[in-house]
Amino acid sequence: MFSLIFGLGPQELIVIGMIILVFFGGKKIPELMRGLGSGIREFNNAKANIETEVKEGMKELDKKNS
Repeated sequence: MFSLIFGLGPQELIVIGMIILVFFGGKKIPELMRGLGSGIREFNNAKANIETEVKEGMKELDKKNS
């Protein structure tokens, strides 16, 4: 799916992975991935909270208009 979105094939992804390995080293990659994972998790939580607030606001408007 990632390759379809950005037009990258398997060879390009391998080269990018090797470059990341050279820049960050083997010990820093798990830290980097943990940070990325927690950032994505926080983003999804914030998105869910906003969706909930919008839905509750719409329900309140429907009750007032009825």
